[in-house]
Amino acid sequence: MSLADVTAQITDACRSAGRDASDVTLIAVSKVQPGDRVETVLEQGHRIFGENRVQEAEKRWPPFQKRFDDIELHLIGPLQSNKARAAMALFDVIHTVDRPKIARTIARIAEEEGHCPDLFVQVNTGHEDQKSGVLPDDTDALVTECRDLDLPLKGLMCIPPADETPSAHFALLAKIAKRNGLTGLSMGMSADFANAIDHGATHIRVGSAIFGERVRG
Repeated sequence: MSLADVTAQITDACRSAGRDASDVTLIAVSKVQPGDRVETVLEQGHRIFGENRVQEAEKRWPPFQKRFDDIELHLIGPLQSNKARAAMALFDVIHTVDRPKIARTIARIAEEEGHCPDLFVQVNTGHEDQKSGVLPDDTDALVTECRDLDLPLKGLMCIPPADETPSAHFALLAKIAKRNGLTGLSMGMSADFANAIDHGATHIRVGSAIFGERVRG
């Protein structure tokens, strides 16, 4: 597949769901991808990218930002408190607020620096021990805390278990978001983004379908 193929599939999925394709943000997940593949997608006009690690993004993106205007970076991997300041300086959106401590850290740095990226709360819809995210039953409390801290909370994010049908997880995330008055839904990846769009996704995170399989050292 390619960027054009994915864009066409998004349009088709939105049409099937009775939605406007402009309501869905495509995040090209560039983590662990070679720089030449990322450059190719940039040259095709795409500007919204997702990275998992702050340190990797710090090395990759400043040179591209000098060459290409209007790049928008999304942190989609776990955020540690000691990386929060660097993440907030580089990323436009952080999708992985998953505990009160990191929310309070972000709020403190935002007050010091005078700016804050848009935020999503990550929900561990599958109750997976190895995965980051607040548990569904604890999400309302974390959303309330983010709001009490006056953070720019835009929505919720989830990564369904790999061995389960994602529909139930997408539906659960949408339900939690609705009861909290949140409109942003960051869900859906290369294999299931059409399903996610059908369940109301506003941000989909697509890597291999755009870039090809990830290259590991």
